[in-house]
Amino acid sequence: MTGAQNRLVILTRELLAAWGETRQDWRDEKAVEFEKRFLDELNTSVNAAVTNIDSLERILKQIHTDCD
Repeated sequence: MTGAQNRLVILTRELLAAWGETRQDWRDEKAVEFEKRFLDELNTSVNAAVTNIDSLERILKQIHTDCD
């Protein structure tokens, strides 16, 4: 994992941890809606982004190797 990917994962974990703390006090339907609408999607998107970045890095390394 690159530095950027690692940072993205760490920051996402920190955000979700902060949300966990907030969620202890915010327990209504809007909290559930917020979590489903934004945070579930964010977590899914970050995981997809990390996977896609890995794929792109492998392709770019192969292109670089092929061009040498």
